[in-house]
Amino acid sequence: MRRIYLDCNATAPLRPEARAAMIAAMDVVGNPASVHAEGRAARGIIERARAQVAAAFGAEGADVIFTSGATEAAALACAGRGLVGAGIEHDAVRAWIAEDLEVDAKGQVAVSDPARSTLQLANSETGIVQTLPEGLAVSDMTQAFGKLPVAFNWTGVTMALVSAHKLGGPKGVGALVMRRGTEVAAQIRGGGQEMGRRAGTENVIGIAGFGAAAEAAARDLAEGVWARVEKIRNILESAIAEISDETIFVGKDSPRLPNTSCILTPGWKGETQVMALDLAGFAVSAGSACSSGKVRASRVLQAMGHDVTAAASALRVSLGPETTEGDALRLAESWARLWQRHRARSA
Repeated sequence: MRRIYLDCNATAPLRPEARAAMIAAMDVVGNPASVHAEGRAARGIIERARAQVAAAFGAEGADVIFTSGATEAAALACAGRGLVGAGIEHDAVRAWIAEDLEVDAKGQVAVSDPARSTLQLANSETGIVQTLPEGLAVSDMTQAFGKLPVAFNWTGVTMALVSAHKLGGPKGVGALVMRRGTEVAAQIRGGGQEMGRRAGTENVIGIAGFGAAAEAAARDLAEGVWARVEKIRNILESAIAEISDETIFVGKDSPRLPNTSCILTPGWKGETQVMALDLAGFAVSAGSACSSGKVRASRVLQAMGHDVTAAASALRVSLGPETTEGDALRLAESWARLWQRHRARSA
């Protein structure tokens, strides 16, 4: 049985361009801080990747600081700033903010003081997209980068968090993108790497993969790949809606990522669905990968006003460029069989 991977918001499959760039970087022996030819070769890989990420993100002229991932980028951006945000933010951001901003039933957040606020561009669980206010201090753009036509320089945001493995790069590398002249306090101290913002020898291999993946993701976006994915997502939701009139598709009437479907069937636990679908050959999740392993109702959905029973039923399906219409229909068929068994047991 061919397994079908539909958990791309957790980690997207590694792009062949990223794999090739990483393999090539493995043969470069120098330390990027060294001044000899070998060191300069390693430095060249990093700077090429920095330019690739900046170009793909519409951040030419901004500072791109490579980190171990968006979680570290969040710490670098948010520590000591006294920022406020909403309960829908990723845990990596929530660790540094006060949750003073309210979210409405459609998943939208009102920001009264952008200069001291953080607001994600797109939510990993629901896919709901926000309108970012001018002058926003920090935005988690991890899920949006590569899926939406985003240009950092046009957003009016001071700092943005991005991660390689959400767009087909390797795990363990990300970046903080900052408007030039922005000051941050280094959280990892020692040497002067990454413009003095992040000490430690750079992950040359991972960074090479990030740059190649970002470039490939931008090409996919320009070629309309995600428009096709959105059509497949809508076919999946229509098929499931025909099976169950009790099921809710979160954010269906709001702007969403083209690949994300958050499916609530109150009374049917999300983790039960995930396990059953895993056995049937599908990789899906019950929410954010950083929290789905914990048996609890989604705090994102509760912040939007869903009760605990509905929030605990969440099933997140996140498609990728490789997903076919047949994959979506196979998932709907398997889900239908499991739903009928659940109803029979409940009866």
